[in-house]
Amino acid sequence: MDLELTTRRALVLGASRGLGAAIAGTLASEGATVVAASRSGGIGWANYLEPAIAQRITALALDLADTTSLAPAIERLMADGPIDILINNSGGPPPGPITGVTASVWQRQFATMATSLFDITAQIAPGMVERGWGRILTIASSGVEQPIPNLGISNTIRASILGWSKTLANELAPSGVTVNVLLPGRIHTDRVDELDAAAAKRTGTSPQEIARASAASIPIGRYGDPAEFAAVATFLCSERASYVTGSKIRVDGGAIRSL
Repeated sequence: MDLELTTRRALVLGASRGLGAAIAGTLASEGATVVAASRSGGIGWANYLEPAIAQRITALALDLADTTSLAPAIERLMADGPIDILINNSGGPPPGPITGVTASVWQRQFATMATSLFDITAQIAPGMVERGWGRILTIASSGVEQPIPNLGISNTIRASILGWSKTLANELAPSGVTVNVLLPGRIHTDRVDELDAAAAKRTGTSPQEIARASAASIPIGRYGDPAEFAAVATFLCSERASYVTGSKIRVDGGAIRSL
């Protein structure tokens, strides 16, 4: 299947590792030109790709927590060419219960995880509308459907992002711009390893025991591979997914048991 991405330019946020890196690499492998943005600006993972694919990827240092720097950076980026695909990926906050989270922590995390995405999207979306084509895909979490224990901040903020995305999808649909949310389950990334290690420390077990128990709770019986997640994301960013908008799509191996 030709995804018709060879003429498209994508901006992938949070692309130094994990899901963002996997999506950036897969988009490039399908022919898109990719700007891989992250706080560090690191894309060492691209060295493992075929040279013809890696050359379609450029790095951009972009700190979502530094909200004053975002608009100028995106303006410079758009001056080099249009952005057709936006992958909103803000990473995850520290784990912990929701009780005891202070107002300053809420404000700081919301600014980094949500407001920064809203602002970047607001800056890029008008160009998509003007050209009559665009893909806005936001990476959230299965916690928006089934709150994950000890991830109180993430469950709360990502749920608000879901409402924003659905509203935006309805507003932009007539213009040929699709807006969707992708919900990862236990995809085997460094972030999941860190969460497993934190759970092991909290419960006095080992990370391996935590991972085995988590995998056993998933109908497929294992953690997902980032490449599996990135394949779904890339399809949603393609011409072939032109009738999919306003949706939240699970990539979780069946972990969420509700309808």
